[in-house]
Amino acid sequence: MQLHIIDISIIIGYLLLTILIGVYISKRASKGLDSYFLGENSMPWYVLGISNASGMFDITGTMWLVYLGFVYGLKSAWLPWIWPVFNQIFLMVYLSIWLRRSNVLTGAEWIQTRFGTGTGSKLSHISVVIFALVSVIGFLAYAFQGIGKFSSMFLPGTFSANTYAVIFLSITTIYVVSGGMFSVVFTEVLQFAIMTVASIAVAIIAMMKVSPSMLDNVIPEGWKNVFWGWHLDLDWSGFIDSVNTKIVDDGYSLFAIFFMMMMFKGILISMAGPAPNYDMQRILATRSPKEAGKMSGFVNVVLMFPRYLLIGGLTVLALAYFSPALKSMGSDIDFELVLPYAIKNFIPVGLKGILLAGLLAAFMSTFAATVNAAPAYIVNDIYKKYINPNASNKRYIFMSYISSLAVVAAGIGFGFIVESINEITLWIVSALWGGYTASNVLKWYWWRFNGHGYFWGMIIGIIAAMAVPKLFPELSAINGFPIILGISTIACIVGSLVTKPEDDEVLKKFYKTVKPWGCWGAIYQKVKAENPDFKRNKNFGRDWFNILIGLVWQIALVATPLYLVIKEVTPIVIGFTVIIITSIILKFNWLNKLED
Repeated sequence: MQLHIIDISIIIGYLLLTILIGVYISKRASKGLDSYFLGENSMPWYVLGISNASGMFDITGTMWLVYLGFVYGLKSAWLPWIWPVFNQIFLMVYLSIWLRRSNVLTGAEWIQTRFGTGTGSKLSHISVVIFALVSVIGFLAYAFQGIGKFSSMFLPGTFSANTYAVIFLSITTIYVVSGGMFSVVFTEVLQFAIMTVASIAVAIIAMMKVSPSMLDNVIPEGWKNVFWGWHLDLDWSGFIDSVNTKIVDDGYSLFAIFFMMMMFKGILISMAGPAPNYDMQRILATRSPKEAGKMSGFVNVVLMFPRYLLIGGLTVLALAYFSPALKSMGSDIDFELVLPYAIKNFIPVGLKGILLAGLLAAFMSTFAATVNAAPAYIVNDIYKKYINPNASNKRYIFMSYISSLAVVAAGIGFGFIVESINEITLWIVSALWGGYTASNVLKWYWWRFNGHGYFWGMIIGIIAAMAVPKLFPELSAINGFPIILGISTIACIVGSLVTKPEDDEVLKKFYKTVKPWGCWGAIYQKVKAENPDFKRNKNFGRDWFNILIGLVWQIALVATPLYLVIKEVTPIVIGFTVIIITSIILKFNWLNKLED
């Protein structure tokens, strides 16, 4: 793609600005590990919320959502639940608060809070550190593949995709290593601002270029309806026939069954809490448990609306102008061409530079947040804990620099090996997250669950997640989930019951500090005997009511900007009405009742 000198200048200016921010902030970040990895727990919740949203504004995922929007229309608003995107609702309502009350630096350090310092705790601690580092390297390889492919599509063909990837990831590494969490957060706020401007601009262009009648001529009946029945009931025959094959291949035709499986998996993964990555680091970086809940709630607002304006805009432009080209591809239809087509043909000079800078920002933001999370596990959970517990802050920060560079090098090296974004994405989703759920659900809600059970649940779960797809290749990832979950849960329970419970003092301290609800009756009785004034958490019913309201609130935040772009007046009014009503309910029944 040929870029105007103005667009190139905007992109170069953005890259230089991010480096300057990192260098400028580096002195403040070098005070200690809390400063480097958590920003001294001094940053406001809304700033961390924007930063967290920026880290999730991954353009590769966004292009997947554009594909879903093109094929499934407004029904695509539900499909991100497969991740599940609604885990942010669980974090907002109660899990962020529980996690922040532990007052630790990393997710691995949290294990000691829950399981103490015995053999089971040490095994669990090691398993989390390994899981965190492997997943981080996988995500870095994902970023390497993604930004390389992006750059080769949109930037001048001076370098290869891998060379571009090394250049941009090296630039990002400079400001991440220099400024730690402070640098990451401040640059992510800048990146999110750029991405939001670009998203709004694309939506406005789509609304100006595509009329409702133009859209109606290229979409099947039911495309504009966000609701669905037992079957998906979308027939692309006569429009783009090969899209029907895509729907069958995706496995979404019997949508009601798929939706139930998606909810089953999504609720369990959400109840497990955040994985040990940048999402968890943002929660631990907040100033208080109450602000952790606010931060997770704010992510839903600042992420969903602008991102789906961009998705809606790109989808509408593709439908109206790119459908004939896609139709001519037959069975080899490639939806990844939608974004370059839209940018090349509809985005004017100047705005094109802002949009490309924003897309680069989306990649760099995810990469930066991941790089910042990884060294915390190496330095705090390995070097400080086992190798040099009495080192100076200066030494720990130096080791953080070295760890960051090592992790980036490993991620780039792995990125050279993998063949595609899809390959690394499937590996992360199936092999890593599949074995994570059972252990991390039980750790919150069952007092008898111990470190040995956690360790064996994680290890057996990950092995099962790798083996099941090989043994049952006909099963989709979501249909294989119950099998993996069952195997991992058995390992958790057996591992816990054949070994001793954790020490009473450890369990009582955790219960009094975190105050979870669930199967904690035996520990509650012991705490109550020592402290008759202790009040247990009775918010189970209120929390689940707020989760249900939050799910409605979130789906309205997703569907409303899509309806706004296609200019459907009645759904727009209904959408904003639902957002207002659910926001009022959450204001009084969640926000006003947040406690530290």
